[in-house]
Amino acid sequence: MMREEDAPIVVPLLTEELSVAKQQVVTGRVQISTVTREEAALVNEMLASEHVEIERVPVGKAVDHAPAVREEGDTLIIPVVEEVLVVERRLLLKEEVRVRRVREEARHQERVNVRRQEVTVTRHPAAKEGAAAQEAAGVETQEPRRSS
Repeated sequence: MMREEDAPIVVPLLTEELSVAKQQVVTGRVQISTVTREEAALVNEMLASEHVEIERVPVGKAVDHAPAVREEGDTLIIPVVEEVLVVERRLLLKEEVRVRRVREEARHQERVNVRRQEVTVTRHPAAKEGAAAQEAAGVETQEPRRSS
């Protein structure tokens, strides 16, 4: 057994402790405003339209069966038949309805209002002096890109 006299002696020396704190510092303010402007722009586009012309052509010809709908160039021909009673039944091509597409193009111009926004950013430095407050001072303006 160890005696108290023989036990090692421990002498406390010096102990350092670390304390960390955070603090928020205002270095400046930012003010953002937008302005919308309108300007007149000229729209110049080619517009296309189509309409149909209908012509009824009397035929008056006897046929064995109803003709099919057909196209000749840009004209659609729709046969119209009727049964006529004679001693026997025959098909009589009474008329053809011709539908033709006609395409027209015309230049169209019109003035329209186009809106554009601009953004203004103003920086206000903080009341304290220092390097961070001096860097934050200034005014920036950003304009949108114009598409061509």
